[in-house]
Amino acid sequence: MAELIDSYNRRIDYLRLSVTDHCNYRCFYCRTKAGDRVAGNHDFLSFEEMTRLVRLFTELGVSRLRLTGGEPLVRRHLVDFVGQLEKLPGLADISLSTNGHLLERFAAPLKAAGVSRVNISLDSIDADNFRRITRNGELQQVSRGIDAALAAGMAPVKINMVVMRGVNDHEIESMLDYVLERGLELRFIETMPVGEAGRRVMDLHYPAAQILQRVRERFATQLVPVKGGRGAGPARYYQLANGPARVGVISAVSRHFCEGCNRVRLTAEGELVLCLGHENRVSLREPLRAGCGDDEIMQLIRTAIASKPARHDFLRRDKSHIPLSSMTSLGG
Repeated sequence: MAELIDSYNRRIDYLRLSVTDHCNYRCFYCRTKAGDRVAGNHDFLSFEEMTRLVRLFTELGVSRLRLTGGEPLVRRHLVDFVGQLEKLPGLADISLSTNGHLLERFAAPLKAAGVSRVNISLDSIDADNFRRITRNGELQQVSRGIDAALAAGMAPVKINMVVMRGVNDHEIESMLDYVLERGLELRFIETMPVGEAGRRVMDLHYPAAQILQRVRERFATQLVPVKGGRGAGPARYYQLANGPARVGVISAVSRHFCEGCNRVRLTAEGELVLCLGHENRVSLREPLRAGCGDDEIMQLIRTAIASKPARHDFLRRDKSHIPLSSMTSLGG
């Protein structure tokens, strides 16, 4: 079986595919108020082009695919696209990251088409605070989307909360109660200096160690690291010692996880992004549209993977090496 192995002997088996960089929310830590560059639809890969590239990645050993954005549910015909992907041999898992606003409508058809799991961004369960963070998002609409995902049988349904000092850190305990009552899985995420908006909010950074201490105090119990420590992605998981619930933390800044990185990103415009913390990327759209054959494109992918950096350098004082592209254009 083919494998993608980088120069640091990490096996790359996970692809995050952005289907659009458009989004119906404008979360302040993700996009600037003035607005970041957003590609026109003509710049995006077609679903046929994306399917071909995903097929080539699976032939190289990638077995896990996450559809991201922007907000993936704003792209038309996404359900049909999932149906195409689900037929690809070697693709064992298709998951989705979403803000949940449109999930009430799409959860059931997406599950039927082949999406097994979903991650939902939810940074506050206070309607007013949620509106401030997302710039006019509707909390009740997202809540209905969560319910729809559960009803459709998606499992697990994970909630991603970006914790920010003075913005929503006072909601850590209430968010824990919210997810446990609903049988959801919670992942706390540190802010990252990705994109102009991300760099601006790093003074709001709330480290994972403090988050976990709050969790311990809330339940008056120890947190036991889950055996294996990591899921398919970057989260480290902990089990509550006095119960079955578990929480995850993504500590990209305070405790990086680069030594076990198993993923790359493909943007909606066909750029292969090797690391969120570096500019290096390779266009697959140009050779694709120039008529290059499968073998040529697969060799481009292998060569690109060989140049994947050892780690990000988010803690460097000089951030000039980190892309100014927003997280939405990079695929999360």
